[in-house]
Amino acid sequence: MADEEKKGPSKKELKKLAKKAEKEAAKNAGTTAVEAAVGAAPVATVGVPSPANETTATGTGGTTTYYLAHGSSEDLSTQKASVAAQLFGVALQAAPADLNIASAIPFVRGPALLSSTQEPIVAAFGGNACLKALASLGTSTASATTTAVVGDAFVQALIDDALEWERTTLRPSLQTPKKLKAALTSLQTKLNGQIHLVHDHDATTVADISVVVTLVHSKVDLTPFPTVQTFVDTHLATPCFQAGLSHGALEQLVPPKPFDFDTNPYMMKAVMSVFETAMAKIVPEGVELPTTNGLIARCSNPKHGDYQCNAAMPLFGKLKGQFKSPQQVAKAIQDAIPESNPVLDQLTINGPGFLLCKIKASYLQTFMNQLLKEGGPPKPPLPKPELKQCVVDFSSPNIAKEMHVGHLRSTIIGEAVCRILEFSGHEVARVNHVGDWGTQFGMLIQYLTEEYPTYGSDDDKKNNSITDLTQFYKSAKERFDVSPEFKKLSQQNVVKLQGGDETSLRMWKLLCDVSRGEFKKVYDRLDISVEECGESFYNEKIPPVIQEFKDAGLIRIEEGGAKCVFLDNYKVPLMLQKSDGGFGYDSTDMAALKYRIQTIGAKRIIVITDFSQGDHFKMCNLAAKKIGWATDDVKLQHIGFGTVQGEDGKRFKTRSGDTVRLVDLLDEAVSRMATSLEERIVEGRANITKDEVAATAAAMGYGAVKYFDLRRNPTTNYVFSYDRMLDTKGNTAIYLLYANARLESICTKAKAAHNVDVEELIRDGTAQIVLGHASEVNLAFFLNQFADMMEVTLEDLYPYHIGDFLYNVSNAASEFVTQCKVLGSPEMNSRLLLCRATTVVMRQCFDLLGIRHVNKI
Repeated sequence: MADEEKKGPSKKELKKLAKKAEKEAAKNAGTTAVEAAVGAAPVATVGVPSPANETTATGTGGTTTYYLAHGSSEDLSTQKASVAAQLFGVALQAAPADLNIASAIPFVRGPALLSSTQEPIVAAFGGNACLKALASLGTSTASATTTAVVGDAFVQALIDDALEWERTTLRPSLQTPKKLKAALTSLQTKLNGQIHLVHDHDATTVADISVVVTLVHSKVDLTPFPTVQTFVDTHLATPCFQAGLSHGALEQLVPPKPFDFDTNPYMMKAVMSVFETAMAKIVPEGVELPTTNGLIARCSNPKHGDYQCNAAMPLFGKLKGQFKSPQQVAKAIQDAIPESNPVLDQLTINGPGFLLCKIKASYLQTFMNQLLKEGGPPKPPLPKPELKQCVVDFSSPNIAKEMHVGHLRSTIIGEAVCRILEFSGHEVARVNHVGDWGTQFGMLIQYLTEEYPTYGSDDDKKNNSITDLTQFYKSAKERFDVSPEFKKLSQQNVVKLQGGDETSLRMWKLLCDVSRGEFKKVYDRLDISVEECGESFYNEKIPPVIQEFKDAGLIRIEEGGAKCVFLDNYKVPLMLQKSDGGFGYDSTDMAALKYRIQTIGAKRIIVITDFSQGDHFKMCNLAAKKIGWATDDVKLQHIGFGTVQGEDGKRFKTRSGDTVRLVDLLDEAVSRMATSLEERIVEGRANITKDEVAATAAAMGYGAVKYFDLRRNPTTNYVFSYDRMLDTKGNTAIYLLYANARLESICTKAKAAHNVDVEELIRDGTAQIVLGHASEVNLAFFLNQFADMMEVTLEDLYPYHIGDFLYNVSNAASEFVTQCKVLGSPEMNSRLLLCRATTVVMRQCFDLLGIRHVNKI
């Protein structure tokens, strides 16, 4: 059997087949494109078109749109169709996911080529049949980018023979090594050193597509078959195969899965799905639907509704012959949305065609009960495994300097960004890129040597003498500026340190250890988790980076010998090496980028510094792309933040003009909060004891400082104010924490006064949230926006989206408990569950922001 497969038909048999094909061709002369699609296929030349932008192909009887039903990016037939569509210039779209072609051909389960989705009309089904159909359609399309010629019957017979061999021999052999070896041996003989299966017609045919895609799809090892390997590699290098097998092209042939209203937590997408389905009903086939992204929005005035659809105006421009005004289009969309739809209610038309709507209470309460069942709000979809690894570079203080108010923003924004990414399933490397290397250390080592000669030794009597790092640094700098001898010795220390001198390295490590102790005081207060990987770590990695840029021809040596990389649109270059041979920030940051991309394997790198460094990191990122480190799947992002200001609008400082120590700033917030809580205890307005004041004040004080920063766009400046951040009213952490504590108090009282344990209600499933009152529906509406909010947050990683969400939920919760009696009411169980659902979501948001929540105040 293997020998027969290897030989194939004889020339005599092929001539008989050719005569038969000629008769069939004459008989079918003048058939329509769809009829031709299931008959003999023409041969296309290698002139490969770019992906077609048109959405229609012209056949007998006018314009027809072609669709691929049941497409899947991993499916062999879909991959064949995608390559063929590229080669023959046929624009191909994914048929709707819910399209039922069983009415036309009941036994079709795999991909099928359709000329319409209305009836539907099936042009071909099965991978090879779709290939032949697409070749035929390419011939009948007046496409300037496709040159297709009908081959003679002999060539057609060769193509059909090759397709049949792929179907009956190659594919079945893939499961059996012995049969596969025989099949590949046969293929090697067929090719006879050529790159096309049909030697008589030196062009890419559907036969080549069929065999190459099958071998690639099955990941067959072709090493023992060099002719076959060359055949496959040659075709894979052509534009039609590269484009057709690309992720983007294949995904375009995969219909979006029907929206699952019962499990998909994205409310905005649910609204969009209903409107998109309605628009598809009123738009004729062949007319492109406007994307609803941007055309569906929250109503600016809640009195008018929850959401509005603005698609009527752009649709009217496409359908002027069918409708007289945008209002008519809006009315048609409204009529196309059945009352039984699971999401939208109270649809009304306003103005020139705005469609306003409310969200059904039944939809909201489904997700509220699901939230309680799951024990928390929905998490974003897990990232693909190859895209999970992230690096967040934040905080980054300097060794031998205490952390001051300038480090506040990077530290707390960075912690929140890490928590957001980790919540969504990313693996996050939390990097503290401390300034632990540079010329200043020669000065610091010399000062340490002179002032604390026994520091760190066993007989050291001054082990705790360096209690003020800021003053230590200032004193060293003052002596450096006034003493030539001190300056000379300091410069010599730099050389020693960079040369690996043991004494210099020991003193450098001592300075680092003292600094880490000071940093830890801040990190412990703010619940910051970060791994130190400072500038010194990259020192030995810089020379290879410079050499790599040099080898790539990207280094330009400037006057004085500085080695620079020039980038488009930037007048000042990146200086990878100074004229004196030293390294600066540019050198270190480029070495860090390479290490993070190539060694850590990060697919998303976020650096958080003040906004003034924005251009520097843009240049570093451009250079990383230019050298080829940062490919398209690597996202490089710089979050630049504004300045913390005093009441005078200038950088926040002490009254004496000194920079404010971060520890002092944080402790002051806690002290003021403690005073406020103690006053409430005296006045009988607190639910905590004096023993609980310290822990509660710490949670609220530190949380107030964090939230006052995180609730705003990081790119803006803001005025630091204890009074405003500790206010119990307005958008402050104190207000949010009180709102959460109020709900917790209601749940506690329910158990004490009514013997109703909300946790048991959830465990037993004996009660459900039922939304009746308008304020209940309103609260559920805001809670159900959690998934939408997280989706937006994951795009830019700005924590203020979470702050806005929390504030809206807190306001809605306050309105709910004000307007609705919970304890002792007929709806008590349902409303207690709503209280608990709210606290569950609020606690998750507090955690994402790095704020400790409190159950009672």
